[in-house]
Amino acid sequence: MEQITFHHDTVLSDVHMLHPSGHHFMTHLNSVGQPVFMSRFKILTERRDSNDPEDKRERELRETSETDIKAARGRDGEEYGDRKAEPLLDVDGDLDIIHRPRPNTVGDGGRDWTHPVILKQNSTVLEQEEYDMDEEGCHWFKDIIRIEHTMATPLEDVGKQVWRGALLLADFILSDPDMFRGATVLELGAGTGLTSIIMTTVAKTVYCTDVGEDLLSMCKRNIALNKHILEPAGGEMKVRQLDWLQDDFCTDPTMEFSWTNEEVADLNNTSFIIAADVCYDDDLTDGLFRTLCRLCSNFPRICTIFISMEKRMNFTLRHMDVSCEAYDHFIHCMCQLQEMVDGRCRFRVEQLPSNFGQFLLYERVEQLMLQ
Repeated sequence: MEQITFHHDTVLSDVHMLHPSGHHFMTHLNSVGQPVFMSRFKILTERRDSNDPEDKRERELRETSETDIKAARGRDGEEYGDRKAEPLLDVDGDLDIIHRPRPNTVGDGGRDWTHPVILKQNSTVLEQEEYDMDEEGCHWFKDIIRIEHTMATPLEDVGKQVWRGALLLADFILSDPDMFRGATVLELGAGTGLTSIIMTTVAKTVYCTDVGEDLLSMCKRNIALNKHILEPAGGEMKVRQLDWLQDDFCTDPTMEFSWTNEEVADLNNTSFIIAADVCYDDDLTDGLFRTLCRLCSNFPRICTIFISMEKRMNFTLRHMDVSCEAYDHFIHCMCQLQEMVDGRCRFRVEQLPSNFGQFLLYERVEQLMLQ
């Protein structure tokens, strides 16, 4: 089940692709039959500077070891002085491949024992085991965040993965927690809810919003998985549906993730709006900025917006060159937002430096941006 099958429309986050497969544990199938994995993210007790000399030394050592390995592979024929080892050939002159002996074989037919695991959709038994871990004597360290997510999804389900933009925004929150302490925060396009979980450790109330019952249920479960971090902080995290392509909030009481009238009124206390890696489709980007304008126009106070994203370069036939169309469209919308004057609100746009400390382990590439 560790093997991932890619199709023409498959998208896989670099966060999952660059981590060893042992860091991911498949737990169950979601309501649409997609395998759900669990990853652990450790919050560094001492912040890691993005320009830390220790990091540079680690990279140099890693690069040196990789170079040594490649050089050793290139010297296969030089192990015994200048004499090259002759390839092993069978009687017909074909290359003879030597296979490693199979471990853990049994006497009955020489076959390995297998232990199949039947995955179920939304296993209530698994959920109960996770929720009752403290009662069984197990506990998770306060600096470990557990996130359930999917892998290798179609483009419309990329919110179910963890992206570097979310980790960058989480780092920014952890680098200056006093800025957000006691605030009411709204996250747009929260995905798995990782950034909202980090924000809830310092903020008073966090509205974690997205669309899709399956994705919102994943957010809700991730809250339960990280109660060891959230409960001591005292903040409240609420998972709610917010569709950028709709003008109104969903207040239908029969819907699980609908808004109450009190919560809609409480949004007027919003001091910060955050969003991470949500601009990958032009229509959704347009919907994001329409939502920002609609919300901020009704807020009675100044609201600060932080948007993180990663510039993804692609070769396009239209330009016959490498370009970043999603980011270019995002910048175009930002310029329009700054130039907009409607008498109710005004926006000021600036790009923030990303040289703040790193509290989560991931590759902070230069293409990561914070606005």
